[in-house]
Amino acid sequence: MDTAVAQIVVCVIEDHPLYRAALVRALADAPDVTVGVTAGSVEEFAAYRMEPGGVVILDLRLPGVKDSAAVVDVVGRGHQVLVVSAHGSQEDVLAAMAAGARGYLTKNSDADEILRAVREVAAGNSYVSPTLASFLLDSSRERYAGARLQLSDREREVLGLVAAGERDQDIADALSISVRTVRSHLDRIREKTGARRRAELTGEAFRRGIVPKPAVRQPGQPPRG
Repeated sequence: MDTAVAQIVVCVIEDHPLYRAALVRALADAPDVTVGVTAGSVEEFAAYRMEPGGVVILDLRLPGVKDSAAVVDVVGRGHQVLVVSAHGSQEDVLAAMAAGARGYLTKNSDADEILRAVREVAAGNSYVSPTLASFLLDSSRERYAGARLQLSDREREVLGLVAAGERDQDIADALSISVRTVRSHLDRIREKTGARRRAELTGEAFRRGIVPKPAVRQPGQPPRG
């Protein structure tokens, strides 16, 4: 008597049509995978209103919402995110994992490794390719080498909006303060945390338990570029 194989629903957000098609074919060949929505952007994916759960394979350099903000958006919809990107710098990996991704691979990964990562993420584990794992270890050592200074409530607000992918002007609009004041807060945050780039600040937000929340915009108001 055949035993039904538990299925992992996997969606794909990838704007390159050829790579997306190849990825879908590899997923469809796996006996334990059901391919769900495939989309070229986070906005297109969101339009399908998928039920929470399952694994979303996510590219980072997307039109519209992208990079760590794309991870935050998809994770916020209740999905497990596996990043598969052509970019594998330390900054990219740290920002994506800090934003809530459960796995990270580069597009050099073969189908077997992608499926292995999908299964690990679906099981509630994390998966980072061995070539990228050292980035996480190095970052952990650096970040916890010294004492952490406390942030003010306003600094935490600013840092949370940075982690959500907002620009300085968006943060100023959301908090009803000037861009100059935003940058002053960011200067103090950098002094207290040692984080410099926005990807590092995103990682710092998650380490401090600050949940990123995108700025509230009026209906029809697009994000600022």
